[in-house]
Amino acid sequence: MRVLIIGCGYVGLPLAKELICQGHEVYGLCRSASDILAGSGVISVPADITKPETLGKIQHHFDWVVNCAASGGGTEEDYRQLYFEGNRNLISWLRKSSIKKFIYTSSTSVYGQNDGSIVTEESPAQPEAPTARILAQTEAILLAAAQTGFPAVILRVAGIYGPGRGHSFKQFLKGEARIEGDGLRHFNMIHRDDLIGVIIAALERGKSGRIYNAVDNEPVSQARFYEWLAKKLNRPLPPAAPADLEISRKRGATNKRVSNARLREELKYEFKLPDFRAGYAAEIARLNGPAAH
Repeated sequence: MRVLIIGCGYVGLPLAKELICQGHEVYGLCRSASDILAGSGVISVPADITKPETLGKIQHHFDWVVNCAASGGGTEEDYRQLYFEGNRNLISWLRKSSIKKFIYTSSTSVYGQNDGSIVTEESPAQPEAPTARILAQTEAILLAAAQTGFPAVILRVAGIYGPGRGHSFKQFLKGEARIEGDGLRHFNMIHRDDLIGVIIAALERGKSGRIYNAVDNEPVSQARFYEWLAKKLNRPLPPAAPADLEISRKRGATNKRVSNARLREELKYEFKLPDFRAGYAAEIARLNGPAAH
């Protein structure tokens, strides 16, 4: 297949390399000339999804397109331009071609549940955080496009961790972690290696107009996560801190347990690192070498 990756960063570049290893011809859309693709085997395509006139200049045609562009934080307007307007521009551009599959990496932040409940793709997606609302609006335009033949598949991605990534883990290593309130708020995670596998499974077997939760097999409470790390690394448990509800609200913190049952059943994906213990044991081993085992 001829594949276009939009967002050749933490997820997009290793995804591109894996697709090349599988025999696909891979292109990477970049806003400007970048050394990141040098020597990777990925063919650079200069364009900016927030500027539709640049998309119109692309001469290539693609079978599969993956939009995993990330804002790296940013304001509400940044989110609106990159995600909502960017995907709208992509739909308009790609409708003129005959792509077979379009994957968009959304976020489990579109679920606003705060009661620790299990959420599935059928659960209400009514987030409070303004940026998450923009992601939900973006999903809506893609689902509407799918109703008229655009082959969009949405992956709601949980917190990504892996080499050099994992906020709570890094906070723990620096001695800056805190157990908030009763520590029962749940984390939902996925290792980067598995996210790459899930994206490829969605390209191969995902159904147009379908949403899949890209999350590992086991949500974990904050307290249990830090208890496991403390034991694994022989370090003290982080101190308790009162839960600041206002700060939690502003950063869109929620408490839910996201189910991946649909992904496993329909995409037939088997996780390499099925829970936080397997994933972080691998990361600890990567950081510390054989002594970590």
